[in-house]
Amino acid sequence: MADLTLDSLFHETLKDIYYAERKIATALRKMARAARSEELTAAFETHEQETQAQYERLTEVFDAIGKKPRGKTCDAIEGIIAEAQEVMDEFKGSPALDAGLLAAAQAVEHYEIARYGTLKAWAEQLGLKDAARLLDQTLQEETATDAALSDLAETVNAAARA
Repeated sequence: MADLTLDSLFHETLKDIYYAERKIATALRKMARAARSEELTAAFETHEQETQAQYERLTEVFDAIGKKPRGKTCDAIEGIIAEAQEVMDEFKGSPALDAGLLAAAQAVEHYEIARYGTLKAWAEQLGLKDAARLLDQTLQEETATDAALSDLAETVNAAARA
């Protein structure tokens, strides 16, 4: 039981998001190919590139805490990605496809915002200043992406009604 500290919880959660970012990048490529709207495709492509940079930044966080970068299966992101795949399968060719893809992308963003916010708070609590700074950078990017998706949702959702 001695190992069950905030430090070990931080490390385990870091492994979770490391795995998730890799899965998210792959899912975003698929979602970009499936999207009907050029704007949504571009948003997914931009976020996929950002996700790659965030994955690399996580490597820096692992270095900052003296741990080897390693992921562990993230059941939450697996579920969100499975839902996105269902939308792609069930709504293929439908005007509602993009609305469903956008909703799935925002579910991913909200998960990431929750994880990065928690990790940043824990890093600060643990005195891991470099890790907190890197995690905050990603948290700010995820928050901005969510806001951009919300803006895009106005036109995508209106098109889905047609």
